[in-house]
Amino acid sequence: MKTIPLLTTLCLFLGIIQFGQAQSSTEEMVKEWERAKAYTKEYLDAMPESGYASKPTPDMRSFAEQMLHLTDANYGFAAAATGEKSPVSELEKNTTDKSKANITKQVLAGYDFVINGIKKMTPAQLSEQVKLFGRFDMSKGVALAKLFEHQTHHRGQATVYLRLAGVKPPQEKLF
Repeated sequence: MKTIPLLTTLCLFLGIIQFGQAQSSTEEMVKEWERAKAYTKEYLDAMPESGYASKPTPDMRSFAEQMLHLTDANYGFAAAATGEKSPVSELEKNTTDKSKANITKQVLAGYDFVINGIKKMTPAQLSEQVKLFGRFDMSKGVALAKLFEHQTHHRGQATVYLRLAGVKPPQEKLF
């Protein structure tokens, strides 16, 4: 039973390494982010309106909060990596309208912010150094790879929310 979590962790780790190494061009990175956006939209569409407020346990985020957390990170990491100013802050904390329509709109706008920021970058800029959140030194490409990992992690957690709502999660979109 412990083998499955270990293999899952190993696959994710190797995927992140491959993602960081494979991103030799911003064009490739944009394609991956567009795929991630489409996949996340499938999650947003699959969850019924009533499921947006659901929590697996009382101390966990609701589905809507999970998606807003993912989006807050998309804005924060991408702003640091691309140099673009984030138009929003603390969506998870400040969003009062947690309807399916509004959460979907907010999440997709967050993906668009990442994608549009990357489109403005040159491949050479991916190797430039940045201080993420004022504490962590890394290349802009690594910062974007960590962001990709973060959104994947939280979308993966959303699978449990869908299953608890009686919904079959969307089919994996690796390609």
